[in-house]
Amino acid sequence: MLSQFSREHESHLTLADLKMDFDKDIYPVGRLDKDSEGLLILTNDKKLTDALLNPKNKHWRTYWVQVDNIPTKQAIQQLNQGVDIKLKKKIYRTQPAKVHLLNTVPNLPERTPPIRYRKEIPTAWLQISLIEGKNRQVRRMTASVGFPTLRLVRSKIVDLSLQDMVPGEVRPLDKTTMYKLLQLNKVR
Repeated sequence: MLSQFSREHESHLTLADLKMDFDKDIYPVGRLDKDSEGLLILTNDKKLTDALLNPKNKHWRTYWVQVDNIPTKQAIQQLNQGVDIKLKKKIYRTQPAKVHLLNTVPNLPERTPPIRYRKEIPTAWLQISLIEGKNRQVRRMTASVGFPTLRLVRSKIVDLSLQDMVPGEVRPLDKTTMYKLLQLNKVR
């Protein structure tokens, strides 16, 4: 599903396909590309949108990332320290991240379409937390250390998490709860 309400192609699923009536002024805050899954905030609160999208207001976003093969300690250390990725034909050094190998596979539904599966090459899951959000950054980061991303799920934004939500589920939150979970208590 594309993280937008407008349809680019008639075969694409969008937020408009969710079984819910949204006010006309509701928009997604922060996008997920068509190959990514997970937590997405929909709001008409302009202060919340600015607080989350303005790069000067750094906030942690956490992803579960399934990668090709088992990452080395060196690769994880490089991701933690920041790596060089290509953005708009220029080299960009990512800010330090919080990265670790997950001991258990996240409890997620099967992906549609399923990820590429190769019997002879194992996969592993990383948890990656970032305070920046460049275009396809997580995918570029894991590829730069030799472990391409197969599946990418945003699991958390600050303290707001997926918990037991399923794809397509919408959970309304009141402003006080949302601001508390996103640690935006000073924004009004």
